[in-house]
Amino acid sequence: MPGSIPASISKRGRPEMSDTLIAPPTAALQEKFGGFLATTDYRDPVIAKEIGANGFAVWPPIRYSYRTHNLDLPVPAPAPPTWMLRDEQCKGVAQRTGGTGCRGLEWNWLGTDDQGRDVVARLIYGFRISILFGLILCGISSVIGIAAGAIQGYFGGWTDLIFQRVIEIWTSIPALYLLIIVAAIITPSFFVLLGILLLFSWVALVGVVRAEFLRARNFEYVRAARALGLSDRAIMVKHLLPNAMVATLTFLPFILNGSITTLTSLDFLGFGLPPGSPSLGELLAQGKSNLQAPWLGLSGFVVIALMLSLLIFIGEAVRDAFDPRKTFA
Repeated sequence: MPGSIPASISKRGRPEMSDTLIAPPTAALQEKFGGFLATTDYRDPVIAKEIGANGFAVWPPIRYSYRTHNLDLPVPAPAPPTWMLRDEQCKGVAQRTGGTGCRGLEWNWLGTDDQGRDVVARLIYGFRISILFGLILCGISSVIGIAAGAIQGYFGGWTDLIFQRVIEIWTSIPALYLLIIVAAIITPSFFVLLGILLLFSWVALVGVVRAEFLRARNFEYVRAARALGLSDRAIMVKHLLPNAMVATLTFLPFILNGSITTLTSLDFLGFGLPPGSPSLGELLAQGKSNLQAPWLGLSGFVVIALMLSLLIFIGEAVRDAFDPRKTFA
C-alpha cells in the first residue's frame, strides 16, 4: 500500500530530470490550464534524440501512466508482456529509432490491456483508488454507525425502538437498484459512488455497538460515573466506548474489504467509476472479455486477493494493539 501512494511519481509518461536536477513533477500544468505550446511527447524519436544529444533524462521505473497508450506494440492489443515478445519489440524499436539493438525499449512487464495501456501502471493506480475509496467509506460509515449504535444502546427504551424500526426500513431499500438508476441518469464518479454507498454502509456497525452498550450500561463503573455527576456524553465516550471498540475493531477490516469489493464489483458490472479510470474491477472485466489474454484476469485477481488478505491481517494487528483487555507476557 505505501508504494501505491507516490504512483504519480514512479509511474508516468515523462522523464523526471533534464540537464539540471529538479524535483519529480506530479502534475502537468499546461494540460490543466492550457497554453499555446503542445505538451512534449518524450517518446517521439526526434525528442529522444535531442535529449540524448544535449543531456540526459532519468525516467521513472515504469514509463507509463494509467492512461498512456503504447503505440509501438508488435501485435494488436491486448499485447502480452514484453519479455514474451522481446525480439519483435526490439525490431520495432530499431525501425522507429533507426538504430540497432534494444536500446530505448519500453517494457510492459505484465502486458497491455485492450487499449494498449500498461497493466502494471493501471494495477498500481487502481490499487491506490481502491484503498482510498475503502478507507474513506469505512471511516465515515464507522463514525456514523458507532454514534447511532451508542445512542441506541445507552438510552434504550423508545429511542432504541424508533432507531431499530428506521434501520429496518432503511436497509430494505435495494442499494444496487439505486446505483443502476443513478448510473442511468448521471455518470457515476468517485464521490457519487462514495455518497450512495455511504447511505447504506453505516448500518453495518450499529448492531454490534448497540449490543455492547446495552450490555455495559448497567455495569458498576457506569453507575459510579453517574453517581459522580458525569454527563451522558462523558460516560459514553470515556467509559463505554473504549470497551465497545474491541468488537468494533474486529468488524472494521471486513467492512473495509467489503467496501473495496463493492467498488470492484460495480466496476466489473460497468456501474462503477467512469470509463478510462484505473480500476481493478474494470481489469477483471477486460480479462473476461479477452480470454486469449490471461495476464489481464490473472493480474487483477492476484492483486485483489493479496490486497484483501493483507488488509485483514493489518486489521487483526490493529485490533490486538488497541484491545484494552489484552495482556502481554
